Amino acid sequence: MSTLRKNPFKIYVKVRADHLLDGTTHPLLFRAEDGPACRIDRILDVREAPSLKAGGQGVRYTCQVGERQLYLFYDEPYWFIEAD
Repeated sequence: MSTLRKNPFKIYVKVRADHLLDGTTHPLLFRAEDGPACRIDRILDVREAPSLKAGGQGVRYTCQVGERQLYLFYDEPYWFIEAD
């Protein structure tokens, strides 16, 4: 994934997720290439939406991670978070 690092607002991550019988995906945790795994405490919203800062279009998961809220995107075949 290191060749994809051209946008400073787009942080590519690996995601562990549950794939439910109704066809939905529920991300459980994510990990940046050199960072620790971060558990997603709660999914607040799921919708098709563009990443305005980082560019790209896909499924946007609004996630609660500890005290912080962030946007996790699935822009097939990649997952990324939008940096502040």
